[in-house]
Amino acid sequence: MKVLIVGSGGREHAIAWAVAKSPKVDKIYCAPGNAGISEYAECVEIGAMEFDKLAQFAKEKEIDLTVIGMDDPLVGGVVDVFEKEGLRVFGPRANAAIIEGSKAFSKDLMKKYHIPTAAYENFTSPEEALAYLETAKMPIVLKADGLALGKGVLICNTLEEAKEGVKTLMLDKQFGTAGDTIVIEEFMTGREVSVLAFCDGKTVKCMTSAQDHKRAKDGDQGLNTGGMGTFSPSPFYTKEVEEFCETYVYQPTIDAMAAEGRPFTGVLFTGLMLTEDGPKVLEYNARFGDPEAQVVLPRMKNDIVEVFEACIDGRLDEIDLEFEDNAAVCVVLASDGYPEKYDKGFEITGIEDVNAKEGYHVFHAGTKFSDGKLVTNGGRVLGVTAKGKDLVEARANAYAATELVSFANKYKRNDIGKAIDEA
Repeated sequence: MKVLIVGSGGREHAIAWAVAKSPKVDKIYCAPGNAGISEYAECVEIGAMEFDKLAQFAKEKEIDLTVIGMDDPLVGGVVDVFEKEGLRVFGPRANAAIIEGSKAFSKDLMKKYHIPTAAYENFTSPEEALAYLETAKMPIVLKADGLALGKGVLICNTLEEAKEGVKTLMLDKQFGTAGDTIVIEEFMTGREVSVLAFCDGKTVKCMTSAQDHKRAKDGDQGLNTGGMGTFSPSPFYTKEVEEFCETYVYQPTIDAMAAEGRPFTGVLFTGLMLTEDGPKVLEYNARFGDPEAQVVLPRMKNDIVEVFEACIDGRLDEIDLEFEDNAAVCVVLASDGYPEKYDKGFEITGIEDVNAKEGYHVFHAGTKFSDGKLVTNGGRVLGVTAKGKDLVEARANAYAATELVSFANKYKRNDIGKAIDEA
C-alpha cells in the first residue's frame, strides 16, 4: 500500500521510520518532509496547511492511507477535507482536534465531565485577567488558548511576572490570535508524565509512558521550547497511577468527546501532573508528542499501520498493543540560541556513525540538503535516541551518541532523564 505522511519534524521522521517497517507498505510519501525522512519516503513540496493540494496529491497517487503528524493541520480541518474527498486518513476531525486547539475548551470539558485538572478561569479581556490576578495565589500559570508551538505557557512566580505575562499574551500578541483568550490556572507541583493513546472514537489503547523536558536549559531553566529531550518509560507512572488514569482520565475523556458529538479518532496525548492529590491533567494534544514519539515508537512491537487502520475502522478493541521491556532516551541537538535567535545552514556530520549501532536512531527535525551536504535548518535539529536495558543505560547510550554528531552551533541539555536517578 501507499502511505502519505504530513509534516516535517522529528515526530514525522519517527512515524515514517515506523511505517517503513510495516510489510503492508511499499511506498511512502511525506509532505513536506525533511532530509532524514527522505531515507524512507519521497518528499513532496506541499505545505502541511495546503489541504486541497494534499488531497489532490493523495488522489493522483492513489494513496491508501494518509497520516497527519502535526497539530496545525489537524486543528485546521485537514481530516475533514480528506474525508470529504473519500480518502482514508488517520487523525481527529477539526471538531475533535479542538481538544488541543483550544485550552479553554479542554478545561471546560474536564470541568463538565469531572476529569481531574487544575482549578482555572478563562479570560477574553486583559483588564478582567489583571483584576483576577490581584486576588490570585502565586505562583500561577498563564496559557494562550490557541496553538503556540508548545511555547504559549507562562509560569509566573510573582504578581509582576503574571501581569507582564498577560501583556505578552493578550496585548503584545506574542503568539498572535492564540492569545485572544487565555486560561489562568493554579500552579501544580509534582512529576510530569506524558501518555499517548490510540483512539477510535470509543476505545482507548494507551502506549508506554514518557516524560518530556520543555525548558531550554539545564535544571529546567530558560524558556519553554518544543521539547529538548524525553525518556520512556517514566518510573513515576506506576501501575496504581495507570489504573487511576484509565478509570478517571483517558476513557472519560473519549466518552466526553463522543457525548459532545466530537468523536475522537487518532492519537490523544495526555500531559499529566502527579500531584499529592493524585494525577491531574495538564493538557491534551491531538497527535503524537514531539519528541515523545521518538522514544515511544522505537519501543512499540506492533505494526503501526495495522493500528492506524484499526482506529479508522472503529475496531481498536481487537488490537493488543505491545512494547519492548526496555527503555529509551532521546536528547535533542538544537541550534544554540533556540528558541529565540539562532543561525542555521551549518554542515552536520556523524549521523551515520550513530545509526550504524543497534538500538540507536537519529531523527531529523530541522535539516535539509544544500549543495549535496546535510545542513541545519531549524531550532531543533536532531533527536538522538538510544535504547538500553533500563533508563540508566539508555541515558548513557544516548549522551554518548550525541558526541558522535557534530555541527557548528550544536547545543543540548545535559540533564535529560536526570530524574531517573531519583526514582
